[in-house]
Amino acid sequence: MLTYIIRKSFMAVPILIGIATITFLLNFVFVPGDPVRIAMGNHGDPATIEMIREEMGLNDPLYIQYGRFVGNIFRGDLGISYTTRRPVFEMIMERLPATAMLAVSSMVIAILLGVTAGIISAIKPNSILDYLFMTGAMIGVSMPVYWLGLILIVIFAVNLNVLPVGGYGTFAHLVLPAIALGVRQAAHIARMTRSSMLEVIDKDYIKTARAKGLSEKVVVIKHALRNALIPVITVIGTQLGYLLGGTVLTEVTFSWPGVGRMAIDAVNRRDFPLIQGTVLFLAAIFIVVNLLVDLSYGVLDPRIRYD
Repeated sequence: MLTYIIRKSFMAVPILIGIATITFLLNFVFVPGDPVRIAMGNHGDPATIEMIREEMGLNDPLYIQYGRFVGNIFRGDLGISYTTRRPVFEMIMERLPATAMLAVSSMVIAILLGVTAGIISAIKPNSILDYLFMTGAMIGVSMPVYWLGLILIVIFAVNLNVLPVGGYGTFAHLVLPAIALGVRQAAHIARMTRSSMLEVIDKDYIKTARAKGLSEKVVVIKHALRNALIPVITVIGTQLGYLLGGTVLTEVTFSWPGVGRMAIDAVNRRDFPLIQGTVLFLAAIFIVVNLLVDLSYGVLDPRIRYD
């Protein structure tokens, strides 16, 4: 297993370099606007702006800036923010707990709703509950997260006035954004759980377990669900990686001070080091999550070996 982890880690290096290169080129070639002029507004004279650009290295040729950027990455340095003059890594670490809290909370909701709905639909196929759950899953997959977030705000914050519109700091602030994110993920998990359970529910070992007199709960949970979990875990891992890096719209909608909202602010201010560092950091998290998902296969199915 250690060899497998090392091999996957080495494979991640060119992926991260590719992501860093694409992000760098998108920022410096295709994103309009001078970050120094945007930061100073109408208060900076040309001489001052030129001096700051020289200090930041923005007057250097593009290949020199790129080389400096990649060299800093290999030293574990994601750069200095143009607007705050603080290390990018430090700024990400400040915002990461809020994003992680939101992502994990929404994933707990998604797993509880999705796996439960998928199991019930699989053991009672073509029933009213099956049609209701799968219709709900189809609606959930189709709903944009920001639209659902706005609907939840209108209902629970504006009309009923039982939850805050947005913000951060208490459990009440977490409820609406976690639900808005979790419902969509629950829909994906429910569909995959149902499909995977239907593939194993009529297998011979399931019939044998029932013939032994085991309770239906034990048969479904211990025998059927465990053998159906590998594709479900794959979906959960993918969705968790997405949540850690893709909570942008939800964080903006609910004024949640996470990494996604910071990335949007960085784009608006043309803070290139912060944009590049955030994208690269979230890509690394996504790779780590997928590695953990791969390793979980061996726990769920002992026949899987990492050679």
